[in-house]
Amino acid sequence: MQKYSVIVFDLGNVLINFDYAPFIDRLNKAEAGLGEKMINLYRENYHIHRAFEAGKMSEADFLSLMMGWCNNKITGEYFCRIFSDIFTENKKVTSLLPLLKKKYMLALLSNTNIIHKKYGWEKYGFLKYFDKLCLSYELGAVKPEKAIYRSVEEITGFSPEKHIFIDDVKEYAEGARNAGWDAIHFTDYDSLLTKFKSRNII
Repeated sequence: MQKYSVIVFDLGNVLINFDYAPFIDRLNKAEAGLGEKMINLYRENYHIHRAFEAGKMSEADFLSLMMGWCNNKITGEYFCRIFSDIFTENKKVTSLLPLLKKKYMLALLSNTNIIHKKYGWEKYGFLKYFDKLCLSYELGAVKPEKAIYRSVEEITGFSPEKHIFIDDVKEYAEGARNAGWDAIHFTDYDSLLTKFKSRNII
């Protein structure tokens, strides 16, 4: 009998990479220095980012705040597009999904927000391999809060030890272990493959 029933993947910097440089460049085209000003404000006020990801702040309230930070130089629609045009697929990792899908339930567990989903990553075809999408803003919690891992278990219907989680943030992988899951701290494709093989996953 196989040890795991559910393989849970993080999204950002595992299945898709992200880079805010194009976002900064486009804001700088709207007003000199605006990109750096905006990204610094965003980093200095990380609690805003977390509140939006946790579903504690509405899209309208978030956008209103962002427009102020952007000196009202761009429209909300344009902000959503450039704020989300930061992703590129990690095709080496996503190529594993159809293989894993044959034996396991696949779930996605991401700290994300509605804007990034709608304007950015929901276009990717690899999402069809996932049985469950477990998104922080819908669940009302963020990694590494124990509540988010418990929510995933309710969604999948499996007990903690039947889950294995892959995340690039060590703290989030540890959060999964603290919830009774196995976890892999993702660094690159080759080491992921090695860790999968050592666990007889593939």
